[in-house]
Amino acid sequence: MASSSAAMLAPDTGTDVLKTPTTDIVDDLPALNPRRDLTENAQPRTTWFLSDALSNCLRRDDTSDEGIQLPERVQHRLDSAHTPVPVVRVHQVTSRDSSRDHSLLLANVQFAALCWTQFLAGWNDGSTGPLLPRIQVVYNVGFAVVSLIFLVNSVGYVTGSLLNIVLTDRLGFGKTIVLGVSSLLIGYSLQAPAPPFPVFVIGFFINGFGIALQGAQSSGYVANYKGRFDPAARMGFLHASYGAGALFAPLVSTQFAQFHRWSFYYMISLALALTNSLFLSAVFKFKRQEECLEQIGLGQEDDGMSRNEGNKYRQIFRLKAVHLLAFFSLVYVGTEVTIGGWIVTFIIQVRGGGPSSGYISTGFFAGITVGRAALLWLNRKLGERTAIFLYVILAIGLELIIWLVPSFIGSAVSIALVGVLLGPIYPVAMNMARRILPSSLLTGCIGWIAGFGQTGSAILPFMTGAIASKAGISSLQPLLVGMMAMMVVLWAFVPKARPHSD
Repeated sequence: MASSSAAMLAPDTGTDVLKTPTTDIVDDLPALNPRRDLTENAQPRTTWFLSDALSNCLRRDDTSDEGIQLPERVQHRLDSAHTPVPVVRVHQVTSRDSSRDHSLLLANVQFAALCWTQFLAGWNDGSTGPLLPRIQVVYNVGFAVVSLIFLVNSVGYVTGSLLNIVLTDRLGFGKTIVLGVSSLLIGYSLQAPAPPFPVFVIGFFINGFGIALQGAQSSGYVANYKGRFDPAARMGFLHASYGAGALFAPLVSTQFAQFHRWSFYYMISLALALTNSLFLSAVFKFKRQEECLEQIGLGQEDDGMSRNEGNKYRQIFRLKAVHLLAFFSLVYVGTEVTIGGWIVTFIIQVRGGGPSSGYISTGFFAGITVGRAALLWLNRKLGERTAIFLYVILAIGLELIIWLVPSFIGSAVSIALVGVLLGPIYPVAMNMARRILPSSLLTGCIGWIAGFGQTGSAILPFMTGAIASKAGISSLQPLLVGMMAMMVVLWAFVPKARPHSD
């Protein structure tokens, strides 16, 4: 278009002649007709411009005072080309934006799959308390014997956490987490027909093994988030999903505890585990963690630690912070499972509750879910380290109310509030691990912290059951107060987090 316009404006010797009508010039030049330029070229102009051909044609000769003379109206249009006009900025969707949106969508789908995994873990742990009185009746066992459920389950957790380190290196993230969920399919299949007590207990070992694998892998994966993915918030919501599973499980298991076919509850658990296994397989496609993180635009930082497989155990177990967090996790998980597992029995026998007392456990796990999601802002405002001290001290005060005030309603409300206060503690501990431990060892470290912590889910409830068989279930509350006091002491020794860019 510029070349054709230049041809029409070709000057004669000694005389400047305009060969084309003024209206044609105005219509043919995009610079002089901005409306046409915007509609035809569909691109925003941030300034006005003349085509090079027309500029050259209209440029004054250096040796002459003469130039091309245009009619006054056209000359006015040309002069206005240099007048600043408002800038119109139109956001253009580039391939980079499209890739960013796709990676964010994929990251959200991955996170949903991991949350479903934690929901299943909570569902598994939240069902034991309401079913415990029925298991005692069906198998005719006392407090000490039925507590073997917690002990064997814990052995499964520890086994899974130890093997998680080598399985992660050899199989990778995608295969290991699916293996963990698939183990639950075997465990629930054994428990659903209500087999003899020894076989029933073996199911808890297999379930503990599977949940240890999937818990370590999911927490380790989210711990590698950074930047716009907000790892602290996502870790809170991940473990809030655990609380949600533990919240809904008692609602269902309390009803099944009153049915003749009470063990069919585990068929529902089997269906949930199957959907979880399929979901994880479809989303992560058995890939390694590095590949999955690269798909969403994240890469693991090089922290200088050796990735030699033979050194992994030695590297992990020589870290002092790992052992401090592991013992803290042991006491915390033991306290949580002790409350969830024995509080129903306490309410029935000490506070005179009826068969529906299983819903008290629902209130406790509902509190955990709410606390993990709703107290994120307070964690940031106070600082996560300070927040833990505050939460545990307040929880001790509520336990004293449950212990010393003989009120059914007061106990029920206090138990729910204890859940709210205890809820944020575990995600904060995982966030602390993310900040103070090497990133190359993070999944293995978190696996050990979580797995060793699960020994608390056996030792402390088993100890509670053994003491209750001698002193009565009323001894539950002083034991819980002692456990929480130990949490305060251990947390004081955990190293402070180094500055970390999320």
